[in-house]
Amino acid sequence: MNFPKSVQINEVVLRDGLQLEKKIVSVEEKKLLFDQLIKAGVSTIEFGSFVHPRLVPQMANSGELYSLVTNHEKELSLIALIPNLKGAENAHLNDVKEVNFVFSASDTHNLQNVHKTTAESLKELKEIQDFCLKKNILLGVSIATTFGCPFEGEVPVERIKSVLAEVIAIQVNKISLADTTGMANPKQVYDLLIGLRSDFPGQKFNLHFHNTRGMGLSNILAAMEAGVDSFDASLGGLGGCPFAPGATGNVCTEDVIHMLHSMGIETGLSLDNLLEASKTLTKIVEHETPSYIRSAGPYNRKYPVPTITK
Repeated sequence: MNFPKSVQINEVVLRDGLQLEKKIVSVEEKKLLFDQLIKAGVSTIEFGSFVHPRLVPQMANSGELYSLVTNHEKELSLIALIPNLKGAENAHLNDVKEVNFVFSASDTHNLQNVHKTTAESLKELKEIQDFCLKKNILLGVSIATTFGCPFEGEVPVERIKSVLAEVIAIQVNKISLADTTGMANPKQVYDLLIGLRSDFPGQKFNLHFHNTRGMGLSNILAAMEAGVDSFDASLGGLGGCPFAPGATGNVCTEDVIHMLHSMGIETGLSLDNLLEASKTLTKIVEHETPSYIRSAGPYNRKYPVPTITK
């Protein structure tokens, strides 16, 4: 097995993790979570999104949150998700310096999500890149439904390659491949990434997996074996897409970190501090989360030997 020595984690709980929560999380609560994530060593955070508040009410205070976290003494990558050019313009109005444009490889999902075909979103991407270059904003791209669409099923590899070729030609800052509804399996992940890295040598990828069907960690292992060393994760394993059926549960940050550290792979993050942040998260959202490690503790946790009575 050929794994990297270190892995970059992009924390998405403040955006993807919270967007489906029924209880609206206040900006003060988000700031508390943000501070605890920073204490745990997180340096790349997707803090919110600039979408219409009627569609995703949980993200309505993203601009306000950004104003509270920008003056941090630590150098951070603070990313806002945008669905269109209007989102990029709103991000700029809030002085955001890094955005992530999301569209789908599947036409059906893209129409459900942003009311455009994939081709229309690719055309808009060029307009967004022109805007971001003028405003000195870093632009990343996430390609949703890369590993399957809940409406269409399998997305052909040639379609993924065709979409990727257009994105790479635009020269964005970062490209993420997303398993939007947890349809991926480890062999599929490995085979696709080996093929993409062969066809697009030198291009780095970030991976966004969901644990909907319990294969999130195994898919990360397969991606690492294929040469990927950058992943999204969400504290507590919260999250999902509002516009795709069954899209629950990102891979859980503390579970990912526990697995990587157990394997001797560096992340720069503190598992103990992440677990403290995860406890805070359960209080804020007022329910338990899918986190295995918060429930069971790390693998090297030792218990006192029970006294045997005769």
